[in-house]
Amino acid sequence: MPSPDIIQLLPDSIANQIAAGEVVQRPASVVKELLENAIDAHATVIQVVLREAGRTLIQIIDNGSGMSITDARMSFERHATSKIRKSEDLFRIRTMGFRGEALASIAAVAQVELRTRQEGEELGTLIRIDGSEIKTQESVAAVKGTSLSVKNLFFNVPARRNFLKSNSVEMRHVLDEFQRVALAHPEVSFTLHHNDTEVFNLPPAKLVRRIVDIYGKSYREQLASCQEETSYVSVRGYIGKPEFARKTRGEQFFFVNDRFIKHSYLHHAVISAFDGTIPDGSHPFYVLFLEIDPSHIDINIHPTKTEIKFDDEKSVYAIVMAAVKKAVGMYNFSQSIDFDDNVNFFNQGISDPGQSFIPRTVMPDWAAQSKKAGNGPSKSNLTSWSKLFEGLQNTEDRGSELAAFDVSPVTVSRPAYQEESKTVASKVNRMASEVIAAPESDAVLFQLHNRYILSQVKDGIMLIDQKAAYERILYERYRKMLINRSGACQQLLFPKRIRLTHSDMQLVKETKKEIHSLGFEFDEFGQNELIIRGIPADLPEEREQDLFEELIEQLKQSYSDLKLNKPESLSRSLARRFSVRYAVKLSFVEIHTLIDQLFASTDPNRTPGGEAIIVLLTMDKLTSIFKS
Repeated sequence: MPSPDIIQLLPDSIANQIAAGEVVQRPASVVKELLENAIDAHATVIQVVLREAGRTLIQIIDNGSGMSITDARMSFERHATSKIRKSEDLFRIRTMGFRGEALASIAAVAQVELRTRQEGEELGTLIRIDGSEIKTQESVAAVKGTSLSVKNLFFNVPARRNFLKSNSVEMRHVLDEFQRVALAHPEVSFTLHHNDTEVFNLPPAKLVRRIVDIYGKSYREQLASCQEETSYVSVRGYIGKPEFARKTRGEQFFFVNDRFIKHSYLHHAVISAFDGTIPDGSHPFYVLFLEIDPSHIDINIHPTKTEIKFDDEKSVYAIVMAAVKKAVGMYNFSQSIDFDDNVNFFNQGISDPGQSFIPRTVMPDWAAQSKKAGNGPSKSNLTSWSKLFEGLQNTEDRGSELAAFDVSPVTVSRPAYQEESKTVASKVNRMASEVIAAPESDAVLFQLHNRYILSQVKDGIMLIDQKAAYERILYERYRKMLINRSGACQQLLFPKRIRLTHSDMQLVKETKKEIHSLGFEFDEFGQNELIIRGIPADLPEEREQDLFEELIEQLKQSYSDLKLNKPESLSRSLARRFSVRYAVKLSFVEIHTLIDQLFASTDPNRTPGGEAIIVLLTMDKLTSIFKS
């Protein structure tokens, strides 16, 4: 007997909820879609009203063209749009929306009220919808344009509502979407109110004024014009001068035909253009608009329409990089840039020039003998070896035979460690069963390429990854501070005033206790500004803003994990972030101190993420390498 038919068409209400899963992910998604609809309606004034970061109310009011009674009703149907009629139109799109999914998806998961009126009509239209079900449709008095209210988002999908973050996090996402649309259309007036408080009031202006209105007056002197015209694509906008590059990401925008996009390949083009003008780890500001024939791009990739494909991506890359390079070179900024930016939570000034610690330089017997006798290897014999040592630093105060190696030999005199460390599984020699102990007393230490520390041990050589060692030490320090709220603070003689974006300010407010625990002291000073009064006691002064910006950047990247275990996730995240500044020359005392602190930690063999810190090369392994 054949089995019964089981495939059925889904009801529209369920289909719309499924579609809403892609289009409506959070309140910010609703704000984006409704703002783009207002732009497509040729609005010149747009108001945004929010309550509880959009959870209970999102209202967008515009003075655009409005809709007829029929269009108002049709706008909530799936795949109903005024933007395209045939498939070829997909490659001529200039409007923000075209898929006909947004309003149907929003109405499926919220309570929606639409008021709209076209110019020349005496009455407008009112439509109320609860979860895709039309409750009311009638003619009412209304002003020209459209007002659309979205109340109680995800009221009928509790599981989706539970996945929303805190109001401050959701508000940061809303601000991101609002700022992108406001930057893309500086000719339009925007206001944003949240819980009856005005957050933004942006009058129509040129792009440079719009940037300053959003990010603050300090940006006025930071901006440099960027422009390039070609037959394929034109580039215009502004970049930040290199000396104003920040430690936080976020203020980097690409717009293609006035649509905000995310494109890692083009971002790489911009960063490449700044190469050599900004320190590593810094992020330049840019707002760049690309104008291109719609037939050369494909935006129908994802419902959010933030991804895009070019039919000649390499040409776009080259043009963008050339435009930014020209802008950077035109203003000749590089002369004023200080590249000595060794900001690190670990740098504590642990070496004192006044100390009487004088290490003894140890040279291999063959080096000492050849130097004494003057019969070292001939130049002709070394010719084929020279390429192996290209790029290695030549230091004058080392022996002539050692000058080609970037190493710092030193004998460290200190008591032997009492305990051996745990087992380490080395990725290099796969000696997972070896138990590695701290270097013995009078062990010879070398720092190689400012990155690795080599030490003679009982049965071979121990290699310590300097960055990984820093990460373990910093992790345990930060974790202790956060758990005990014991971060020591040094008061600044001259408090530092810094300005943040709206979204960064929201993040600082939410993690204020954790930031204080690390040793920072600060107060709010006006809208989106802070006064830093104190910094952690082991940090160098005059780098307050860089340090605070790096801290904010790491909070952004790790925020999703903070709710689970704040001390654990934040200490891991900060240690990983600040340990990247490991490529520094260490003094003898600093090498000594680093090893002491590493082997005093709970697990000197591995980083908090499980990566190896120490590799042991036994004499047997070294012998087998030379004989292989």
